[in-house]
Amino acid sequence: MDMPMNVPVDDPNADTEWNDILRKHGVIPEKPPSPTPLIQEALAEARKQAYGNRLEEKDLDELNDLEDEEDEAFLAKYRNQRMAELSTIATASVFNQVYPLQKPDYPKDVTEASNKAFVLVHLTSSLGTNIESRLLTELWREMARKFGDIKFCEIRADMCIEGYPERNTPTILVYRNGDIKKQVVTLNELGGDHTTIKDLQNLLVGVGALKATDHRVVNSTQGDGEVPYSSIRTGNLNAATAEDDDDDWD
Repeated sequence: MDMPMNVPVDDPNADTEWNDILRKHGVIPEKPPSPTPLIQEALAEARKQAYGNRLEEKDLDELNDLEDEEDEAFLAKYRNQRMAELSTIATASVFNQVYPLQKPDYPKDVTEASNKAFVLVHLTSSLGTNIESRLLTELWREMARKFGDIKFCEIRADMCIEGYPERNTPTILVYRNGDIKKQVVTLNELGGDHTTIKDLQNLLVGVGALKATDHRVVNSTQGDGEVPYSSIRTGNLNAATAEDDDDDWD
């Protein structure tokens, strides 16, 4: 049966006998498959994953509280998984302090060290009036204590890179496997002079230094490790720290 070239079609996607004939003879294209089954399949998979991951962010105490609600063998799996994670973190937590850097040792203490762990360098301001740099110095100490499996370092920017612009301080350099993975110039993209531990944690999650499911991240509360901005601004923040910092650069 020959079909005329110009056949009127009211709705090429309608399920009619006439349209079936037209599709059969190539006058109109095949009707695209309905997205409904794909959407339903995607939703079902999402629900399945959400159910399977429902225990991912729970600590050991929270897992114990679910004994009456979850299958014992299933809970045991997650307990063992969580204990293994805690053991791995404990074994890798060998730093737990901020390391002052000297330029001649930079390749060994930073570049080479990053082959074994993430290394974060704070290029500090040379001016005591740089609020962001003083804030980051305090947050750096909190982060180093909390995440001992990551190496936190500091060096004055102008002592590390000759002529480094003061306006670019503080600068954060994230190293892994001998390369810079991330560079943050000033704290503007993190939170400015109101940057918190949570902002730095998000940075580390973003570069892969931390997992979003890491219990140290999950259990963080809003403002954890936050240094009062007013204390820095009025110069009352850790006067002894300022003296220690001066000693580091002598």
